[in-house]
Amino acid sequence: MITQLLPKEEFRNRLRQTLESHLTLSHPLFNLIMNVENPQLDLLKLTALQGYQLTKYFLGYVESLFFYCPIPIHKRNLLYNLFEEETGYMSKTKNHMTLMQDFLRAINISDEERDKAEPLPNTLELIKYRLDACNDRNRYHIGAAAVLIASEGQNLEKIGENARHNILGKTYDLSDDDLLFFSVHQKEDVHHVNQGLDLVRDYCVTAQMQKEALDAVDHTCQLFYNMYTGIYEEYAK
Repeated sequence: MITQLLPKEEFRNRLRQTLESHLTLSHPLFNLIMNVENPQLDLLKLTALQGYQLTKYFLGYVESLFFYCPIPIHKRNLLYNLFEEETGYMSKTKNHMTLMQDFLRAINISDEERDKAEPLPNTLELIKYRLDACNDRNRYHIGAAAVLIASEGQNLEKIGENARHNILGKTYDLSDDDLLFFSVHQKEDVHHVNQGLDLVRDYCVTAQMQKEALDAVDHTCQLFYNMYTGIYEEYAK
């Protein structure tokens, strides 16, 4: 519990510690998806289609955070983030939405099936929480913590020494090109999370703001975990 304003670097460390205390790859869902001996393609497809629901909104989150950002150096970093999302220029790939669509096709999800998919309730809760925070200037620090730290941080997790895309490739016989959405984010989001930590550190100038930002990281990570629970329960029906 924060009762007084923390020094900036201590606050930044607390934000990172809060992120790292939530390991969503420990969810039982991933034990099934990433079981090399017994692949679960239908479950992977369901999970990927829910992940696509998140991807559809992500650029909008960053656009809002860029628009409302009052700190020039951080506004510039958000512009670079937007440019990469839209063009894939810095990673020398493609628009990130296109990369996700390429992955869906690689696991035999048609464009029609992709476009008909709807977010499950827990997925929608995660989408709405971030959308509401990012579009409210008074909750800017909450939106920034939720998107730039908690959400971008999801792509940094590993199982042992292996990133998730390496395991998916082995399990489902997918090529490096098929998995570019994940490998690009696993690399780029190291920088994005660090930039998010710096932004939230600098933006939060009261103990209350610091507490709310820490709570946002914690809550967003929990919403991700809940999303995977919702997928697991839908698959088990």
